[in-house]
Amino acid sequence: MSERDDLLLETEQHEVSGILHWFTLDRRDFLKVFGGGLLVCAAAPSTLAQESGRARGGQQLPKDLDSWLHIAPDGRITVLTGKVEMGQNIRTSLAQQVAEELRAPFDQITMLMGDTDLVPWDVGTFGSQTTPRMAPILRNVAATARELLLDTAAQHWNADRSKLIARDGRVIDPSSNKSASYGELTQGQKLTSVIAANPPETPPANWQIAGTAKPKVNGRDFVTGKHQYPSDVIRPGVMYGKILRPPAFGAEIISAETKDAEAIPGVKVMSDGNFIGVAAPDPSSAERAVKAIKADWKVPPGPSNANLFEYLKQNVEQGREAPARSNVEQALAAAAIKLERTYTVQYIAHTPLEPRAAVAEWQGDKLTVWTGTQRPFGVRDELVEAFRISPDKVRVIMPDTGSGYGGKHTGDAAIEAARLAKAAGKPVKLVWTREEEFTWAYFRPAGVIEVRSGVNRDGTIVAWDFHNYNSGPAGIEPQYNIANKVAQYHPVKSPLRQGSYRALAATANNFARESHIDELANAIGMDSLAFRLKNLTDERVRAVLQAAADKFAWKSQKSSAQRGFGMACGTEKGGFYAACVEVEIVPTVRIRRVVIAFECGAVVNPNGVRNQTEGAIVQGIGGALFESIEFANGKVLNPHMHDYRVPRFRDMPEIEVVILDRKDLPSVGAGEAPICALAPAVANAIFAATGARIRHLPLAPRGVVPAEDNA
Repeated sequence: MSERDDLLLETEQHEVSGILHWFTLDRRDFLKVFGGGLLVCAAAPSTLAQESGRARGGQQLPKDLDSWLHIAPDGRITVLTGKVEMGQNIRTSLAQQVAEELRAPFDQITMLMGDTDLVPWDVGTFGSQTTPRMAPILRNVAATARELLLDTAAQHWNADRSKLIARDGRVIDPSSNKSASYGELTQGQKLTSVIAANPPETPPANWQIAGTAKPKVNGRDFVTGKHQYPSDVIRPGVMYGKILRPPAFGAEIISAETKDAEAIPGVKVMSDGNFIGVAAPDPSSAERAVKAIKADWKVPPGPSNANLFEYLKQNVEQGREAPARSNVEQALAAAAIKLERTYTVQYIAHTPLEPRAAVAEWQGDKLTVWTGTQRPFGVRDELVEAFRISPDKVRVIMPDTGSGYGGKHTGDAAIEAARLAKAAGKPVKLVWTREEEFTWAYFRPAGVIEVRSGVNRDGTIVAWDFHNYNSGPAGIEPQYNIANKVAQYHPVKSPLRQGSYRALAATANNFARESHIDELANAIGMDSLAFRLKNLTDERVRAVLQAAADKFAWKSQKSSAQRGFGMACGTEKGGFYAACVEVEIVPTVRIRRVVIAFECGAVVNPNGVRNQTEGAIVQGIGGALFESIEFANGKVLNPHMHDYRVPRFRDMPEIEVVILDRKDLPSVGAGEAPICALAPAVANAIFAATGARIRHLPLAPRGVVPAEDNA
């Protein structure tokens, strides 16, 4: 599959909303863009960006070594990639793989990431694609560089190439005891070679640096506060920006009185269509100025939580889906037991540690933006589109940001800061408040999932009819061996802004599927583990399921009125997972223990995989039990941490991670798949304890188990 095909697929899956602002042009800017009626510069759609990081053009990644790797005279090795670090620790795992193939000390590797003027074009950091897509590229780069260095040494020494050894950042000739560092061999010159198609690479079974639990690169800086996040960036002469937000989604400005704001010393007010913002010498003045603006808005009517799921079913976008065809109906008619159930999930927020932030600076017609984003090149293209300028006039720099979870694909803060900076004639820093983050960032999509199924008395699933409205298609296909099945996604015109979330729609689809599987097992009186194993032929899913069950001692656990046990399993983004959980009803729902088994091929950094898996479980607690965006008529009603419930320290269960390290299989990403296991396993455990089958997320929004759903 090509990069372009991958990008289109991910865009469809993520349902990323477009940019918030489209600015008008004054006459001078209009002439710059369009000339005397001729189109001089037009931006490609942000989802189809085709420029490389260094203006090579086209979507093909560069083939020359120098675009990816530099070796300084002192032996320091700089690796360039468009992937970015958001806490998932790819700065460490990518460096490990480069060090492994280059035969260089790990601490000699520096990763230069996410600077659109310096690194090769990249689609973005999402979908657990860094390890399976970028890591092989960088391994090829490193292996090619290693072979080039061996060739160079052989030529310099007139030595037998086959006898030379690359080790510890040096080339050694055992026969003559000659030795030279990589820096001495290159003398700081460019590596003028094309990346080999299939350079000799180290099999995972022989890894020495990759595959080990290297500590996080620059980890101490994050612990001590030395690291500068995007919200910490300061430029000389910087001003501070604030945006006047509408009262609800879809609201349009009728009028605005800005004279009181303009009277505040040093304040610059900028108005462009529905966009109204201020730039001020300090944050408090910016806050006072935006509050001083008197605006009238037109707010269109819209749905609310009360009728959300009816709305989703009634607003399916026509013409975007092919009708499903199968023999499911015949299989359902012949099944011994039939079930028909509906499952729902609410909108939830990403709640990153660091809200959106950007610093924008214009120098002539060149724009530089420092911002936290998962898609530096995508944000660059949004800026190109918003300001109608050439891509080579925009630079986006991404300092390691304070988490993303799929929520930082778009360049909202970057565009807003750039517009204010253009008006103010000075750099502008804009940091969203937590309330803005909760209200104006996009959400994980809400959804309705309808499932019909049929099962024989021996436990064989014979029919499966699965329809997802709005959540998305990720993870929609069942991992079970079912002869007659349909799994279909129905796009809906969402009432709220929605987009990517960790594991995309797989969280919703897996919740519905694994809850329903448990219902089928209960309907025929079969143990949940035995029922799953009977209908699973995929050995990798079976392996994680059995590993989790063994570690949890599943067969010895007996549910009671206050204590229940549940399980779930699946596969997503090439990773395989299974979880067993213990919940306690006291009377609030408490998750006491989680055992999760995870397999993602050959493990590059065991610490990284363990941390990602544990982090996914922690994040999954919120979506499983209590996270939900409350809204009415387009207005978010719970935009603060005190009334939007996220997991707290007291919510943490005992978490045990079982890693299946398959060195015989390619490595895949670990960031997304494990989160899919938690919610259905908890729902199944609640049923085991109480007999109440809860078919909606969150399961216990007030902390207690509601009455059983009637669906």
